[in-house]
Order: sequence, then structure tokens, then C-alpha cells
Amino acid sequence: MKRNDAEQIGDMIRKFFRQNALEAPLNEYRLLQAWKDVVGPAINKYTTNLYIKNQILYVHLASSVLRQELMMGRELLVKNLNKQVGAQVIVNIIFR
Repeated sequence: MKRNDAEQIGDMIRKFFRQNALEAPLNEYRLLQAWKDVVGPAINKYTTNLYIKNQILYVHLASSVLRQELMMGRELLVKNLNKQVGAQVIVNIIFR
């Protein structure tokens, strides 16, 4: 398979997902999976629940100190998570 063929197949798959309203749920799933890669294993260990609703990522943390630290770097986290997925999936993060 040539590179051009692979690109065309990738474009067809993306178009299929977009037309069938599957692109957003797929990107949300990918963002949730990217959380541990972006924040690292130490922070991920304190994460108890992640979900996205209305472009807001909700993160439940077991440490109030860590919650405070992450709140200060929230904008950078939003940027890095969206960058990891390659799409604007979230606009904010709420830590609980």
C-alpha cells in the first residue's frame, strides 16, 4: 500500500466518523486515554474518575494539595490534552 493510499483511507474513515456523528465521542475517548500520558503516572495514581460533559473535563482527585496544583496549571493542561488528541475536545477542566 502506498502512502497516498493510506492517507486516502484515513481521510475516508475520518469523513465516515464525521458524517455519522462519531468523531466527537471518539475524540473524547482518545482524550480520556491521553490523560495518563499527559499528566504522568504519579498524578494519574490520584485520579479516581474522569468524564467529559459539554466540552468540560471533570477530574476527581484523591489529593486536595494536588487539586490545588493542577488548578493553577489548568490552561496548559487543556492545551496539552487537546494537542495530544489533535482536536479541540475540551475548553476547561474542573477538579473535584
